[in-house]
Amino acid sequence: MNMRSLIGDKPIIAIAFSWCVLLSGSLLCADENASSGTDVTRLRIATYNASLYGKSEGMVAEKLRSGKNQQAKQIAAIVQTVRPDILLVNEIDYDDDAATAKWLRDLYFAKQDESAQPPREPIDYPYVYSAASNTGIASGMDLDNDGATDGANDAWGYGVYPGQYAFSVFSRYPIQGDAIRTFQKFLWADLPGAIRPTMPGDGKSFHDDDVWRSLRLSSKNHVDVPITIDGRVVHVLASHPTPPVFDGPEDRNGARNHDEIDFWRHYIENDPAIKDDSGHAGGLGKGEAFVILGDLNSDPLSGDSRRGAIESLLEHPRITDPQPRRMSADDSTPDEVANDTANFGRNGEMRADYVLPSRELTTIDAQVFWPSDGQPGERWIHASDHRLVWVDVELPTK
Repeated sequence: MNMRSLIGDKPIIAIAFSWCVLLSGSLLCADENASSGTDVTRLRIATYNASLYGKSEGMVAEKLRSGKNQQAKQIAAIVQTVRPDILLVNEIDYDDDAATAKWLRDLYFAKQDESAQPPREPIDYPYVYSAASNTGIASGMDLDNDGATDGANDAWGYGVYPGQYAFSVFSRYPIQGDAIRTFQKFLWADLPGAIRPTMPGDGKSFHDDDVWRSLRLSSKNHVDVPITIDGRVVHVLASHPTPPVFDGPEDRNGARNHDEIDFWRHYIENDPAIKDDSGHAGGLGKGEAFVILGDLNSDPLSGDSRRGAIESLLEHPRITDPQPRRMSADDSTPDEVANDTANFGRNGEMRADYVLPSRELTTIDAQVFWPSDGQPGERWIHASDHRLVWVDVELPTK
């Protein structure tokens, strides 16, 4: 009998497991049957900035196509171990037919690693959505005021080629493709309360009026991906705001990061000012289940971001913050360390990656895949400077 996957020491009742492994002192057991009862479905939802980007267009696809890329194998080892039902991968190239994402799925996630002991079970994601991205798309304008219009900073989202740093959603459940809403072209100036970057001292706007009225809010995209799960719909709200650094005293990236995060507050409050790329206004109504996913590049306790936006999400009455803790943390580990999800080297460790379920979903467990040095799985995490974050939820089903 197959069972759902669970990491940690939470009790499980009336469950028979298909396989179990001991990882970093926690028993992980896998179950390919998503339902834990007749009227409740248990889901594992995860986000992972996998750092799968290249220096030129097509480079990532070429690496993955071989089926032998070591970075992708490490990423797959983590995914096959945690076994999320819904997974957002940040920083994987976009292409029109989702070919790059499908190479990762078919040649890594869905392949059994016979060299592992015990061999890791492959994981199938029949449904994949690759989101178009503003990265690398030339604006034709001087967005960084350096006198040129052809740099990576002059693209609608920072990037040296179109589709760099994009993201994809992998799902074991059907994605409602026709109902996906994208906000790639939503204008920054149209966000209520938008922070227009200004120079300190004289308060002069960094961008002239023509540029400001043309800027897109999303550095990649904001997407609402509805997924049907046993008769219910869960809206996967995915994005990857720009890092709040790599700018100047005007703090244009800090302002943009804040407003990219704040977009989701307006969306879950059904603000009519929000319009998708098809021109439809508004966001989610009351009672609609959702989860906000992604590398949001903002830590509520440290770092250089404007923290008001992330704090508003974490404290929002429609949202639960599960506060996932790294798997190596114990009761003595401070929250500001235990909740970190990324290691930026000299810039330290931060909480940057989030899985934030709506209150229509009951949170059961949550964790950051971050084993200690020398523990099983520790070598895999070096595939990226971010760690996979997962949350287990229960969804009442019809």
